Amino acid sequence: MPNISSIGQAMPSSPIRKLMPFANAAKAAGKRVIHLNIGQPDIATPEVALIELRNDTRTVVEYSPSEGYASYRSGLSSYYKGVGINVEADDIIVTTGGSEALVFGFMSCMDPGDEVIIPEPFYANYRGFAQMAGVKIVPVTAVIDDGFELPPVSEFEKKITSKTKAILICNPGNPTGKVYSPESLEKLASIVKENDLYLFSDEVYREFCYDGAVAKSVLQLDGIENNVVLIDSVSKRYSMCGARVGALITKNKGLKDTVMKFAMTRLSPPTFGQIASEAALKASEEYFSDVRDRYVKRRDVLVEGLNAIPGVTCPKPGGAFYAVCKLPIDSSDAFCQWILEHFSHEGDTVMMAPASGFYATEGAGSDEVRIAYVLDLPLLEKAVKCLELALEQYPGRTI
Repeated sequence: MPNISSIGQAMPSSPIRKLMPFANAAKAAGKRVIHLNIGQPDIATPEVALIELRNDTRTVVEYSPSEGYASYRSGLSSYYKGVGINVEADDIIVTTGGSEALVFGFMSCMDPGDEVIIPEPFYANYRGFAQMAGVKIVPVTAVIDDGFELPPVSEFEKKITSKTKAILICNPGNPTGKVYSPESLEKLASIVKENDLYLFSDEVYREFCYDGAVAKSVLQLDGIENNVVLIDSVSKRYSMCGARVGALITKNKGLKDTVMKFAMTRLSPPTFGQIASEAALKASEEYFSDVRDRYVKRRDVLVEGLNAIPGVTCPKPGGAFYAVCKLPIDSSDAFCQWILEHFSHEGDTVMMAPASGFYATEGAGSDEVRIAYVLDLPLLEKAVKCLELALEQYPGRTI
């Protein structure tokens, strides 16, 4: 039998999806699985986008331009300017989700063996994107005790070597929900400028900031315009995960021309996804204010409920719709599998993502889980109760 490639063998499994066989088995056994493992909101997609798809009369589903439809990129430019980010249509390349934008960006900015510094815990799929590009992730660890604040600049500086080519942040953060302060971003910009690095910023949760927090874009930082690679997506903003439409935005012309080579090689981003995404730009501010209100209520029910459980610590997220919590357990991987296989309460069990998969440091996150509060209040309340009772019964409880 032919061998599997070393690249394929080194690709990490998704901590978000790898427990699906156990969830499916739980469902087959008659349990209801409350899915808090994945960022798939139950929020309705803007009606204006769905209407545009229903009314489309084309008889041929054609290729779009490799950089995306001009009308959509123009609409995106207006959107960004409306939130204080000075971006022209020519600065934007539409991609097949934010995932493709990151892969194209990594492959355009770094050679195999180069290094990217990322605060951990980070979105688990960054590991896969880096593996595809042959890039090494160098983590700088944030801690739950201070709510996952951006580590001091000195910690980043310690990790910079001749191989370091970029820093990647996610703001608001996945998996932590952390919103970085403008002051922290300014300090980060200073070492990006000093060391002539790229600064990747995943800003797909921009609209979801709470309690007065605002996620400043790295494209609003002075003096690093040619260093910035902004990653965006419609998946979360408009609850359109299946549209698979994202964007890579840069003012660096040489970088944009390089990314275009990859964009042309894959031909084009999704036609119908762009049609829906362009229409979604017309969604009202009331749409977002309603969604934010719903997420705040969900966050508060989840975080307050978790912190009331003995031995559980869960900082209050300032944005996105995720929380990382510390549990009194021996292994998050073992616990997340055990609760699916061996526990139910009134027919319910819970699926979570082990936080170990969101760290690059070996052993980190072994007692933490990521929970996505993307379901409505009754289900979140049931999930918290399930967790409380499961922790009482779990044989690997540590306190």
